[in-house]
Amino acid sequence: MAVTSGKDSKGGMDPGKYVRYTAEQVEALERLYRDCPKPSSNRRQQLIRECPILSNIEPKQIKVWFQNRRCREKQRKEASRLQTVNRKLTAMNKLLMEENDRLQKQVSQLVYENGYFRQQLQNAAIATTDNSCESVVTSGQHQQQNHLTPRQPPRDASPAGLLSIAEETLTEFLSKATGTAVEWIQMPGMKPGPDAIGIVAISHGCPGVAARACGLVGLEPTKVAEILKDRPSWFRDCRSVDVLTAFSTGNGGTVEILYTQMYAPTTLASARDFCTLRYTSVMEDGSLVVCERSLSDKGSPSMPPVPHFVRAEMFPSGYLIRPCEGGSSIIHIVDHMDMEPWSVPEVLRPLYESSAALAQRTTMAALRRLRQVAQEVSSDMVLGWGRQPSALRMFSQRLCKGFNEAVNGFTDDGWSLMPSDGVDDVTILINSSPSKLLGSHLASPDGLPAFGGCVLCAKASMLLQNVPPSLLVRFLREHRSEWADSNIDAYSAAALKASPCAVPTSRMGGFGGGQVILPLAHNMEHEEFLEVIKLECNGLTQEEALLSRDMFLLQLCSGIDENAVGACAELVFAPIDASLTDSAPLLPSGFRVIPLDSGIDSSSPNRTLDLASALEVGPTGARPAGDYGGNSSNLRSVLTIAFQFTYESHLQENVASMARQYVRNVVASVQRVAMALAPSRLGSHLGPRPPPGTPEALTLARWICQSYRFHLGVELLRPNSEANESVLKMLWHHSDAIMCCSLKALPVFTFANQAGLDMLETTLVALQDISLEKILDENGRKSLFSDFSQIMQQGYAYLPAGICVSSMGRPVSYDRAIAWKVLNEEENTHCLAFMFMNWSFV
Repeated sequence: MAVTSGKDSKGGMDPGKYVRYTAEQVEALERLYRDCPKPSSNRRQQLIRECPILSNIEPKQIKVWFQNRRCREKQRKEASRLQTVNRKLTAMNKLLMEENDRLQKQVSQLVYENGYFRQQLQNAAIATTDNSCESVVTSGQHQQQNHLTPRQPPRDASPAGLLSIAEETLTEFLSKATGTAVEWIQMPGMKPGPDAIGIVAISHGCPGVAARACGLVGLEPTKVAEILKDRPSWFRDCRSVDVLTAFSTGNGGTVEILYTQMYAPTTLASARDFCTLRYTSVMEDGSLVVCERSLSDKGSPSMPPVPHFVRAEMFPSGYLIRPCEGGSSIIHIVDHMDMEPWSVPEVLRPLYESSAALAQRTTMAALRRLRQVAQEVSSDMVLGWGRQPSALRMFSQRLCKGFNEAVNGFTDDGWSLMPSDGVDDVTILINSSPSKLLGSHLASPDGLPAFGGCVLCAKASMLLQNVPPSLLVRFLREHRSEWADSNIDAYSAAALKASPCAVPTSRMGGFGGGQVILPLAHNMEHEEFLEVIKLECNGLTQEEALLSRDMFLLQLCSGIDENAVGACAELVFAPIDASLTDSAPLLPSGFRVIPLDSGIDSSSPNRTLDLASALEVGPTGARPAGDYGGNSSNLRSVLTIAFQFTYESHLQENVASMARQYVRNVVASVQRVAMALAPSRLGSHLGPRPPPGTPEALTLARWICQSYRFHLGVELLRPNSEANESVLKMLWHHSDAIMCCSLKALPVFTFANQAGLDMLETTLVALQDISLEKILDENGRKSLFSDFSQIMQQGYAYLPAGICVSSMGRPVSYDRAIAWKVLNEEENTHCLAFMFMNWSFV
């Protein structure tokens, strides 16, 4: 940057001669730039007055300097971004070249083996009486199987023997990570690229289940190893990892004997545990390796069998972490294990025999956590409610851990089984001393118990057919009033107060004000959301006046991406105080839907969730087939529900009875929702959803059309000579959103056609919970208020274009609206009708 130093004959600046700024001038300008990169004209004048060293520079030159400075800053940031992208592309190119080399070797090996077997078959055809070919082919197959079957470690439990096992584990792990020891195939639906999570593959034809992933993360290798070795911090299925013994090796490595416990994902299966050897070492090229395998031989040190756990086997697995320029790391992850599927019911075995499920829940979870930490390290992020990402991660981890503890109900956490009432559909567990379960989060600051003293968990599992898990969880998240009971939520909210709350009576769907979703954070793929749910409970009884008017839930929602392969969908929530302190006690409840098949839902994740009248539209109560993709018609999944409640010990029987009945009501509601969301089994020839064919609906449809013709002098629908059922059908499928509301002090909706339900994002059941005032913005309310007298006197009014809000809080624009009085047979005003034309979500 330069300024003129010469003067013309009038004493002004000579624009043709320039000199560079002095260091003092640049320092003064830089100080202002740090405080205000784009100063106003007055601010620049003030700078010249305050800094004598800038007095010989014109304000216009100061303005040019700031323009150039901003341009340089923008170029610097863009150059840095491009360098980062270039490093990432270079690393990904290296990974792809290695993968291509591995595949070429695998092809060569398969071609060789194919030629060998073909030659043996030709020899067998020539010597028809010779049966040696069978033994030759069989022996070749046995050799291949023996090559794939992991060898058992030696029985020597001394440090030298364990080091021998470690070295053997390292060799076998590297052959899986970078070689052809396992036949890897690309995971369906996963496309490698610079923006992808990485290159993900699953096994084909090897014992057990195996998955492999390669990716680039912006962390140093030692940091990557530190994160991955702390498995409970990122792997939510991991309950604990205990180091039984550890020693250093002569080559600078470390050998550890670990005992690991894993949660069962559903109440229908037992938890798993592992006794493994973990070897950490540095290779000659500077790569860091963390590999692990089970110790299953009698001579090896191991944990004895633990009640309620099934001992699973881990084949050589681990992490190969290679340093990359720019402080990044290229990581290879291999998970290979035998989950003992024989120990679970046959219907659940696909979950334990699916390599895709292992990749989704374990292998890809590791990569996601590394990418999330790398993003937090590289940027100074502050998320919802002014919280740091690490604090919000802690809340997510606590929600998942608490829900897993509820689903599993381990006796060493204090849980004990309560006798059933004769029907075994709902299991009740009680915990009379939950201090071990909740730890330091149990007590409130004033020393009073934050909970009622005891915890009760009611849980159940059920099999679902033909319901995409992502769609079901999205519905449960967005339409809480379809399954929740406001009385139960009020009772759960009382757990945050020292005062006990009376046992409520279960009555489904009593929400007065609905819910408001306040986002807190999401992961990089926008597949998991942490949010606060504000429940506006206007319908509390007098006995519940001690509770605050609004209640809050901390909620974690994951797996709602409809294109995710084998993803588990969860909705976990816990009542919280509005302050959301880090030490707030959390008692999570919720839903988990686990797909049992590896089919891919081919529907678009950007499709608007269509909930309109799906719950009550005709006898099938279902959408046309194909609405959710070709594979969803054969999709099976297992749903696990667990709800936790606190209570005083003398109320145990009453709370148990309430919880049992409540979970049964929730199960019935979820079954009803699942039937509505499932694609029809009768085929796609059924066409669009039929209207609700009740006599009241037929009469109302006729009144709506007759009143429109009476007030406006034109037909709402095209003329027809068919029966009244056709009028309702045509009104139901009208392209514009038509809805009716009651004539009360607080008008609420009583009917809407299919387009109206789509616009409000609700169902006919939930429609009556929505008031007219709630969907209109301020301008819309003013316009309606000014035109209301005209509607009542003239019978109709045209409303200008505007914006309203759906039940989910999404803005909806419309070009024009018409409001008119609906008259009954006696020509008395029955309700008000509205028609919103050319509406769309903003």
